[in-house]
Amino acid sequence: MTDIAGPPPTRASASRADRPLAGGRTDTWRHPAWVRLAHWLNVVAVVVLIMSGLNILLAHPHLYWGVRSTFADPWVSIPKIPNWLLIPQGRNLADARNYHFLFAWIFVLNGLAYLLLGLFTRRFGRRLWPTGADLKGFGPSVAEHARFHFPTDDHARTYNVIQKLTYLAMILIVLPMMLVTGLSMSPGFNAVGGVLLEIMGGRQSARTLHFISAGLIVGFIVIHVGLVIWTGLFNNMRSMITGWFVIEPPGSTAGPGRRRPADAGDAS
Repeated sequence: MTDIAGPPPTRASASRADRPLAGGRTDTWRHPAWVRLAHWLNVVAVVVLIMSGLNILLAHPHLYWGVRSTFADPWVSIPKIPNWLLIPQGRNLADARNYHFLFAWIFVLNGLAYLLLGLFTRRFGRRLWPTGADLKGFGPSVAEHARFHFPTDDHARTYNVIQKLTYLAMILIVLPMMLVTGLSMSPGFNAVGGVLLEIMGGRQSARTLHFISAGLIVGFIVIHVGLVIWTGLFNNMRSMITGWFVIEPPGSTAGPGRRRPADAGDAS
């Protein structure tokens, strides 16, 4: 009989193979350089966009549906926002728009590069697209999240179904809505594609939808950062800086009643 072997491992794949650590832990390769670069560019861009967007919003801190702002019966009114949350500091609509437009293009171009690379390398299919088994496990995953109980062992190698669906919703729904509503309010874009504003239901509706998109992004960030801290700040930050992520021994978890290698050792 003839042995059938796959192609020999390349130097790159060998350098990214799992590395055993003390205490039954494993160092595994999680994020390539382009993912890490896109992530940190997004962090900077989104922070500036949110802070400059708040400054723009304060020029008229009321939201409406429809074509016009009537200054009566707004859908929602925005309370006073402290200066330290604004870019630039203090009320400055002209400069805030300059910051917002510049970092909007940085955000868009970075996002397009991330999307294309994710499709080209098939990372989205491998890491983000939920399988049938993932969807069947949706209920238990919800219960796990409700208990703030998360595995840090071999199960942490892949995203759970809620992570996958949330990331896909952000990439395929919320961020495109943010882009489309932002473009629909641009006078320059209206000159060549005014139909977009009509689809949005008018400038004020587009402005409100833009605000809702921003609120969803802020909510995602708050939950994301909270879970990064809860499940291991140093390990998660290390993986997004170096690409390497530590897998704990079997049965290890983060959350109430968490189990660590030391706990397992004491039990034995």
